Amino acid sequence: MLLLAFDTATPAVTAAVHDGTTVLAETDQVDARRHGELLLPAIDQVLRAAGVDKHRLTDIAVGVGPGPYTGLRVGLVTAAALGHALDLPVHGVCTLDAIAHRARAEGLAGEPFTVATDARRKEVYWAAYDAGGRRTEGPSVDRPGELAPPARSVGAGALLYPDAFPGARGPEHVSAGALADFAAAELAAGRALLPNAPLYLRRPDAQVPAGYKAVLPA
Repeated sequence: MLLLAFDTATPAVTAAVHDGTTVLAETDQVDARRHGELLLPAIDQVLRAAGVDKHRLTDIAVGVGPGPYTGLRVGLVTAAALGHALDLPVHGVCTLDAIAHRARAEGLAGEPFTVATDARRKEVYWAAYDAGGRRTEGPSVDRPGELAPPARSVGAGALLYPDAFPGARGPEHVSAGALADFAAAELAAGRALLPNAPLYLRRPDAQVPAGYKAVLPA
C-alpha cells in the first residue's frame, strides 16, 4: 500500500504518505483562509519527501468532515480529481475519527472521551468514543452548553469552550498522518471506509435569497 492522505475540514491543511505500516512523510499548516492555496503544494511536498511518484500510489484517503463548507470542499474536490486522474480508490474518513486516533496515539487511553472541533456560530462538531477509540455517538453539531460535560475531551472546539468541556486537551486539529494510519488500519482489517462525500451536518451560509424575481431578456 502507498496511501496519500489529506484533510481540509479544520483550519489545518495537512497531507501525508503512508506505506501501510508507517507514515513516510507528513506536513501540517494551520491557516483557515488558504486551504485552496496550500493543499496541492502540501501534497507535492509529502510525495517528494517520501520519494514516491504519484503514479505508484494505490489509495487516497480524505477527511470528509464535519467541517465548514468552503474549506471542506477543497479536500473533497482534490481527492475526486486525483482519484479520477490516477484511477485510484478514494476513501472518506470522518475527521473526528482521525483526531480521536491521533489523541490515542499521543497517550489518551483508558476511558471514554469526546472530540469537538469549532463549527463557528457558537457551535461545535462533536463525536463520542469509547475507551478503545471506537465512535459511539455522532458526528453531530450542537451548542456546547447543550451537551452533557464529558469526562475527557480533545480538539479545538473543546479547548474553545472550557466551561462545557472541563479539562479539555490537545490535539487541536487533525493530522494527515493520523488520518492515514487510521485508514490503513481499517482497510487492512477489511472494514469499509466512507464515500468521498461531505459531512456538512447543516446548511451552508450562502443561500438563494427568498422572493427574488427572475429577469428574462426582452
